[in-house]
Amino acid sequence: MHAIVIDSYRCSGCATCCEMCPDVFVLNPLTGKAELIDPDQEVTEAIYQAAAFCPEKCILLPAVNEPKP
Repeated sequence: MHAIVIDSYRCSGCATCCEMCPDVFVLNPLTGKAELIDPDQEVTEAIYQAAAFCPEKCILLPAVNEPKP
């Protein structure tokens, strides 16, 4: 299992991640920042796309493993 980390300092609360992956990310009502619904969430292609579209680049993911020859 790979770790997903959200840099809450850099997060602007734009909710792009929440719109793209509503089953993974949620905005904290007190801070207005993105949080993970399940910290042990498996990293999927949709999560990589949400991280790529994050304007603040605050979603930190493990590198994609290259396929073995």
